[in-house]
Amino acid sequence: MAEATIRKMVLEDIDQVVHIEQQSFATPWPRDIFFNELTNNQYANYFVVEVDGQVVGYCGLWVIIDEAQITNIAILPSHRGHSYGKLLFQHVMHKAAVLGGTRLSLEVRISNTVAQRMYSSFGLVPGGIRKSYYTDNNEDALVMWVNLR
Repeated sequence: MAEATIRKMVLEDIDQVVHIEQQSFATPWPRDIFFNELTNNQYANYFVVEVDGQVVGYCGLWVIIDEAQITNIAILPSHRGHSYGKLLFQHVMHKAAVLGGTRLSLEVRISNTVAQRMYSSFGLVPGGIRKSYYTDNNEDALVMWVNLR
């Protein structure tokens, strides 16, 4: 694994993040949503993972009072399998606790067992199902959560 650094996402990262989004999801978020998250959402915290000066992944986190929610996380397909996702997720979990979160939750596709295994390795457990959560194919989402304290 090449050396990776994690830092707060800045406006200049949006184009690279949108590219990762388009490579990763059937219904990617458009550029304006990321812009709004960085400039107008007081609860939003976004982080990128960089390898050799290239943004190869990102993760969004909302912390509202003591509830932390992962909005999205993705690693560029060409950089998957090198533990960048684990490194990023660990960093974001820590930031969630530092920002006052006592519980972290996320939704993951029922079919995405690779991601579910990674989240489980960090102590997240299934908490319920959101029926037809994903609009591209009406797939259910598994809600996973963990206490941070």
